Amino acid sequence: MLKPSFSLKLSLKLFFCFLCLPILGQSQSLTRFEYNQQHMGTLFRIALYASDSTQAGQAARAAFNRVAELNHILSDYEPNSELNQLCRTAGTGQWVPVSKELWFVLKKSVAVSERTKGAFDVTVGPYVQLWRRARRQGELPTPDALAQARKAVGYQHLKLNNKNKTVQLAVPNMQLDMGAIGKGYAVDEALKILRKHGIKSALIDGGGNIVVSRPPPGTKGWAVSLGITAPTDNTRQLKLLLKHQGVATSGDLYQYLILDGVRYSHILNPFTGLGLTDQSRVTIVARNGLTADWLSTAVSVLGPTDGLALADKTPGAAASFIRQEKDQTPQWLSRRFKKLNTSLLGTE
Repeated sequence: MLKPSFSLKLSLKLFFCFLCLPILGQSQSLTRFEYNQQHMGTLFRIALYASDSTQAGQAARAAFNRVAELNHILSDYEPNSELNQLCRTAGTGQWVPVSKELWFVLKKSVAVSERTKGAFDVTVGPYVQLWRRARRQGELPTPDALAQARKAVGYQHLKLNNKNKTVQLAVPNMQLDMGAIGKGYAVDEALKILRKHGIKSALIDGGGNIVVSRPPPGTKGWAVSLGITAPTDNTRQLKLLLKHQGVATSGDLYQYLILDGVRYSHILNPFTGLGLTDQSRVTIVARNGLTADWLSTAVSVLGPTDGLALADKTPGAAASFIRQEKDQTPQWLSRRFKKLNTSLLGTE
């Protein structure tokens, strides 16, 4: 997880839409503050409303500290992260006690893997490592390398002991990767910290994984616009009006690799070990950032039919799937997405 080479770098325009008259008292007593810090290989941005700069600054610092703490737990880049320490026990038969944070994410990951029948799989780390090398060397992973990596991939090999809160990686060379769930979890946790500091209205954007709480004073929601009309086109923006929700977008607009004339997405198919080859963009709106994060990846892997069916079965989730097909860009919307408060904006 939490890696610059495979994080989707979206161009998100965040702005506030004042749709009703200000609420007197509340709007007069709160001021908007913004803070930015680099974490997890990407830029984290916090926009919040607070009574004064002291409250705002303390809350933002605490939220960023929580993200840094989670990165030390979940990173596959930090050699001594808790995740990497766990992965070094793969194949030894050892049951490893883990922190409550890592336990939560792993338990959720296994449940999601079972729901998606492996379209989401936190054990794809061996494939991720192959594709990092492919990006550096400009060569596809060999069939032998993929076959060798496949032996260490499969969520069924990730064993959880619910009684003792211990974890076993059952086969050698397993490597867990939090790239499709970690940032969503991090922005959720950061939002909880803001609430503990008395911040009721906030937006957190962690590299395109966004969560919002109560709308800004005097408005009906946080307006978030996404370049969504086509996988390779940002000239028009879809604006979503959100409150107490998370949103994530997955696609290959920026993160892709062309080898032997084939365009491979940064999103890996756990069933093949290869990057997805259809140019697509998936946007998920959900009840929290973690759900939006994993669901955007799972829907990308499953495709529009099975993917949107999965979104419809996920409480509170809505999905948009757009695919580039020659000169056409067909779009599929889930049942709830059609009911969202949205509008289309031109940027030209």
